[in-house]
Amino acid sequence: MTPRRSVLALAALALPGAALAQQAAPEADPRLAERSVGRPDAPVTVQEYFSLTCGHCAAFHRDTWPRVKRDLVDTGRVRMIWRDFPLDQTALMAAMVARALPPDRYEGFISTLFQTQDRWAFARNSDPRTELARMAALAGMSREAFDATITDQALGRGILEMRLAGQQQHNVNSTPTFVFGSRVVPGNMPFDRFAAIVAETR
Repeated sequence: MTPRRSVLALAALALPGAALAQQAAPEADPRLAERSVGRPDAPVTVQEYFSLTCGHCAAFHRDTWPRVKRDLVDTGRVRMIWRDFPLDQTALMAAMVARALPPDRYEGFISTLFQTQDRWAFARNSDPRTELARMAALAGMSREAFDATITDQALGRGILEMRLAGQQQHNVNSTPTFVFGSRVVPGNMPFDRFAAIVAETR
């Protein structure tokens, strides 16, 4: 199947639901540890469920996220947690690469992927693997490490289990979806609305 096969086909990588609980917790693999930014004691925690091939997610990260980071995260008001919710095989592959990089390169790498989404995710005449490998190389990942990462079934399965957890815990079914404390808000949004929901969150 092509790299852009649906997440229904991705389910072949995941174990049946009953078996998921028997697996080691994702935290056992440091690549699956939380990716976040902001003070741990920030008054508001926001989770973003996103797919790296989602145009609406890219719009948020391009147009809204820089101001959220400057005005809300860097000032100590918000802690942002990123949750992978890949919508297709290409998004899963990109998420695997991002998580295989050192944690301090994660935010910069996913921001770059969103800013260049048309180049690597949707280019008609190029293989996403080739473009992703080039971008990973710029982030310091060798081609050997890249090839090993995108074929690592344990890593892919761990990310899909995170996706399933989002569905089960917060009824996430589209991207981006934000969880402000316990309030679930789907869809891209401008800074003013994001900030207003933060202000309403206790």
